[in-house]
Amino acid sequence: MQNPALSVVVPVFNERDNVAPLIAEIVAALRGVVPFEIVYVDDHSRDDTLTILQSLKASTPELRVLQHVTQSGQSTAVRTGVKAARGAWIATLDGDGQNDPADLPKLLTARDAADPLVKLFAGWRVDRKDSGSKRWASKYANAIRARMLQDDTPDTGCGTKLFEREAFLDLPYFDHMHRYLPALMQRAGWKTISVPVNHRPRSTGVSKYNNLQRALVGIRDLRGVAWLIVRSKRTAVREL
Repeated sequence: MQNPALSVVVPVFNERDNVAPLIAEIVAALRGVVPFEIVYVDDHSRDDTLTILQSLKASTPELRVLQHVTQSGQSTAVRTGVKAARGAWIATLDGDGQNDPADLPKLLTARDAADPLVKLFAGWRVDRKDSGSKRWASKYANAIRARMLQDDTPDTGCGTKLFEREAFLDLPYFDHMHRYLPALMQRAGWKTISVPVNHRPRSTGVSKYNNLQRALVGIRDLRGVAWLIVRSKRTAVREL
């Protein structure tokens, strides 16, 4: 395949019943719109997610499948996919089917109309389909994050994102960094835009996180990102 213009990166862990429907939706949303590839990163699933993905390659020529030898987490899986991607721009989706691939053309349209300094288009779940406790916890966490990081982003937890590959790979890497991409992109000197997107209930499988896990990890990471921002230094460069 000639290098695609867009690489859709999808991290998965134990999502055997979601991979085939989601891949079909990605194909339906993007074929004829933009040359693309789909890069699935299996984070060492314990079910037969990987077997199903391998079987789908025969009917989906755009599909590539990578596997982590050991379970490494969502941020590492996203970074693995981005590093392997051949497109100059990356779209990400969560593997649980709650993100809607039909939103990807909308993000591409927003990119084409935006300032070239905008390197991240972040999905904004304006009508979340999660449980009440998860929505409350996210609202509280978003308020704290916005106050500390001043990233002007209403929803950093949405898996639907579009960003420039080169800009992403220039960011500092750490576990759970995918939750702080707007702040990290802004720290690097780029602009970000939030785009309203669809959100769907999980139809099968189970969530890999609970509210307590998110809170404990989030407090530590938030302090770290705030430190990175304070210690950041940028300067223009010219060649003589």
